Amino acid sequence: MQRRLSPFSSMMNVVAMVVILVFGGYMWARRAESAPLDVGVAAPPGGAPPMVGPKGFPSVKASGVASVAASTSGAAASASGAASASGGDDAGVAAAASADAGPPMPVDLAIAPDGGVPFHPPVNGVPPTFRSPFAKPDATPPVRINVALTLNSVDDYDIKTGKFAADFYLSLTSVEPMPDLDLQVANGAIDKKSVVADRPTFKLYRITGQFKSPADLRKYPFDAQELKIVLEDDRRGTDTVRLVVDKERTTLGRGFRAVGWQVSFVQARALGIVHGSRFEGDDLYYGRYVFSLGLERFATSAIFKVFVPAFVIVLIALLGMWVPPEEMEVRSNAGAPMLAGAVLFHFSLMQELPATSYMTRADKLMLGVYISLLLGMISTWWMFTVKEQHVRRVFHVARTLVPVLTVVVMGLACVA
Repeated sequence: MQRRLSPFSSMMNVVAMVVILVFGGYMWARRAESAPLDVGVAAPPGGAPPMVGPKGFPSVKASGVASVAASTSGAAASASGAASASGGDDAGVAAAASADAGPPMPVDLAIAPDGGVPFHPPVNGVPPTFRSPFAKPDATPPVRINVALTLNSVDDYDIKTGKFAADFYLSLTSVEPMPDLDLQVANGAIDKKSVVADRPTFKLYRITGQFKSPADLRKYPFDAQELKIVLEDDRRGTDTVRLVVDKERTTLGRGFRAVGWQVSFVQARALGIVHGSRFEGDDLYYGRYVFSLGLERFATSAIFKVFVPAFVIVLIALLGMWVPPEEMEVRSNAGAPMLAGAVLFHFSLMQELPATSYMTRADKLMLGVYISLLLGMISTWWMFTVKEQHVRRVFHVARTLVPVLTVVVMGLACVA
């Protein structure tokens, strides 16, 4: 009778086989790690042949020594290579740094024997033109740089804050090689600056940024605004660099857009500014380039947006002058809704504009509206105060006088 194995015995046999396989694989892996990779390989030229142990395997002791020697020599070679590479990199970095540094700045040549603000001593008995340490100690002529700006677009102009986004090309051209320039925006910030060309006598950039020009709203809604892009170099004065406007290439790009506005003029100026208060002897002038774009509001839009609603309010209020005295309740209620409408309309206009210390033309127009409505309300109040037999007479006088005064007041409000 054949004896069958119990489940427990079968499981133990499987576990034993697994343990044997795992242990055998572990021992084979250990032996493979201890054996060198050059077994049976000929010795390198000039080198000693590998030492062979029993059964043709390399001697563990010899291979260990060889491995240590190889590791040591490799480490030494690596250290030597790293050191030489580091030395080469340091030399290259130093050379690049010295090359990028260029000639020293004028302030580095100034002296301060007694401390305080450095200064340049006289050259051959002739004192320098400027006392500022940032000025050149010699009297060599400055480099003339022609500056041109092509404006591609103006977007997101907010009349309340005066901020707008601009995209433009800026080109710098000179006969002599230009010194290093650091043009900064005096009335905004640059978001992106792309270098299109960078040659010693020609540089071209495409710049996008946010700029700010305070609005002049005295003539609102027929106002004209001047948007400025102001560039200046605070590192080098006019004794080193002289900015010159390239009028022929100061223009608008093809497809220029300024939504809601029409262009009135394009111009640019090159100025010399002096700070004068940063330190003692701060008398050096710095170049500044100012690009100006004149924008005007569309007259038709301004008329229908501001003047037409104001005159409609006044005309509706004047209709109350023809309400007969027998309908005093209707007449007295004619002015109040128009006054409320005028206040709300004026409030909506104020929400679009910043707070100003002066009255805009729209404010003067609304002041004329308030005075016209007040004239109508005074005529109604006058009819309430007189005796009944004089009401008809007051009615005829008010119907003639109030419209005339209203025309005069509104005319003055429009031309003021």
